[in-house]
Amino acid sequence: MQRQHAPFRADVVGSFLRPDTIKAARQQFARGEIDAAALRQIENDEIRHVVEQQCNCGLHVVTDGEFRRAWWHFDFFDGLQGVERYDSQQGIQFNGVQTKAHGVRVVGKLGFGDHPMLEDFKFLKSISGNAEPKMTIPSPSVLHFRGGRKDIDASVYPDLDVYFDDLATTWRDAIHAFYNAGCRYLQLDDTVWAYLCSDDQRRQIRERGDDPDQLARTYARVLNKALEGKPADLTIGLHVCRGNFRSTWISEGGYEPVAEVLFGSVNVDAFFLEYDNDRSGDFAPLRFIRPGHQQVVLGLITTKNGELENPEGVKARLQEAAKYVDLKQICLSPQCGFASTEEGNTLTPEQQWDKVRLVTRIAEQVW
Repeated sequence: MQRQHAPFRADVVGSFLRPDTIKAARQQFARGEIDAAALRQIENDEIRHVVEQQCNCGLHVVTDGEFRRAWWHFDFFDGLQGVERYDSQQGIQFNGVQTKAHGVRVVGKLGFGDHPMLEDFKFLKSISGNAEPKMTIPSPSVLHFRGGRKDIDASVYPDLDVYFDDLATTWRDAIHAFYNAGCRYLQLDDTVWAYLCSDDQRRQIRERGDDPDQLARTYARVLNKALEGKPADLTIGLHVCRGNFRSTWISEGGYEPVAEVLFGSVNVDAFFLEYDNDRSGDFAPLRFIRPGHQQVVLGLITTKNGELENPEGVKARLQEAAKYVDLKQICLSPQCGFASTEEGNTLTPEQQWDKVRLVTRIAEQVW
């Protein structure tokens, strides 16, 4: 039951705590004390180190820790054609804390173009050795959901059906561009599906004039159109996240409201699902995971704090999940990244790596 290809029995979501050297260098760059080339060299050195650390923990998959980004999503959106970053009136409200006040809007025809993150991946691939380099980018639904209609220029897209078609085409182009750059493992990060599981978020969606169930069907269609023509040797995972900013969260609720549409119809190779606490609900929605090659990567190890989980408790939860989906289709990972934004979660680097080692150790024992 060992897996020699992605997703791996022991996997990761992607981001790691930013080293102090990178935080200092980004501040120096913002003040004009160093240039972009000097900043990139510092990032390169730290990415080499974080790749080595992942391998030392026993992982067969490595990421660049998202060390070149301030945000898990905005930095990617910034590189798309037709998208503009702006300062919003307020940040995104998490449980007791707000992010910096940024937003994105669509001001022109969407396109992938010559995205700068292609070079970021090529560097990761060049230093990954025998490990599988994984690229992480936001899911297409994330670009639409936060602002909805109001953040899409009506003179560019008077018809939202055309917008959604272009959204899918842009991500399909992204998928093929990363593949041509050598990527064989791509992860789409998506907070929207978790919002569609939350009673409070669903209420807010209705108040702004949208139907949450219709949005789910639309996002599934966009994802599947983006996945059309995906090369057979490219693994694509979808990470469903309930929010991860400085160890806080946004949404709560089990996967049942979206399970049939998401698990039953979206044609990704793997679902990365948060299951680190009661907010995630039970495993019953996993009954919609289709038999076959599709994998579900259970995020049973929290990244919100440094307290190590009981390995026997994690193993018991894996067996509980196996009542709904074959154990051969299950993998294990931390519940999210350790630093979805540059601020990072409230645990130490040592605790972070202890968590990763716990994942690999449990996976070795279970599979």
